[in-house]
Amino acid sequence: MPADPRRPRITSLPTPTLHDVAKAAEVSTATVSRCLNFPDKVAPETRRKVAEAIAALGYSPNFGARVMAARRTNTIGAIIPTMDNAIFARGLEAFQNELRKHGFTMLVASTGYQPETEEEQIRTLVARGADALLLIGHQRDPEIYRFLEAQGTPALVTWAFDPLSQQPSIGFDNRAAMQELAAKVIAMGHRNLALISAGTSLNDRAAARRNGIISAMTEAGLDPASLHYAETTYGIEEGAIAFEKLMAQSDRPTAVFCGNDVLAVGALRRARELGISVPKDVSVVGFDDIELAQVAFPALTTVHVPHREMGRKAGQALAKLLRDGESIKPQALPTRIVMRDSLGPA
Repeated sequence: MPADPRRPRITSLPTPTLHDVAKAAEVSTATVSRCLNFPDKVAPETRRKVAEAIAALGYSPNFGARVMAARRTNTIGAIIPTMDNAIFARGLEAFQNELRKHGFTMLVASTGYQPETEEEQIRTLVARGADALLLIGHQRDPEIYRFLEAQGTPALVTWAFDPLSQQPSIGFDNRAAMQELAAKVIAMGHRNLALISAGTSLNDRAAARRNGIISAMTEAGLDPASLHYAETTYGIEEGAIAFEKLMAQSDRPTAVFCGNDVLAVGALRRARELGISVPKDVSVVGFDDIELAQVAFPALTTVHVPHREMGRKAGQALAKLLRDGESIKPQALPTRIVMRDSLGPA
């Protein structure tokens, strides 16, 4: 994602100081300190100048370092897209449990799938002295990685795996996982396919899953342009609305892929309300294999993601990095298809 030209660019300067910020903003160090600690006591125009200087220099007031000679707080931040559903719960619990074994504490922040909010949370956690960060997916402004490098704050990516990325990841191949599921659906005779997904422009996991379906269609000799596509935000009601729109088309799909199980449960609910039989009239499949997938009606065919193993390995890797200086080795974890009642032959 290209940097916003209206915003000051983060530069990879040697760790900037309070004095650097004061000089750039043409104010005293005491004024900078007041802006950081008591912003309501500073004039708006002064706050603006200080904020611009902080952003331009990449300054982050490491509060933990002020009180710890070792510059360690034994705190690791985890920044996730949402707390509204259980998609990340299993992994984070395992991550936290592993960190506790090594004497680290986890702090969690949520972004609402907004890149700007994620950047704010990254800056805040670094400012509060987080020793390392757990991030979801690779896609973000490269300036953020340069900022983390300048601050000496390591970051580990999860819920995705990219062996070509300079940022280490412990996760799974979203594209390959969805491609395997799509190949299974196509092998059962389905040719008219649809996808309910989150936006793909700012979500590399959603984009990879869509590309997995396209790859499977191409290999099967189907035209990828024929894939019906409904883009929405993650949520049960959002999945229901998107499903209804897809099924209102004259050329109804016989199989609907959902970017996660939450969307799929919404699709199943709306199918019952519309009198559409699943899987007799249309098959519905999900992704993640959260608890909802098992209790949905009909039970949901989905891709099982190794959430707990991913969280455990991520916690172990970051703890070893911080404690022993052991570099993080990228790891791709396996996924598998879980066959249940929502998928049937065309």
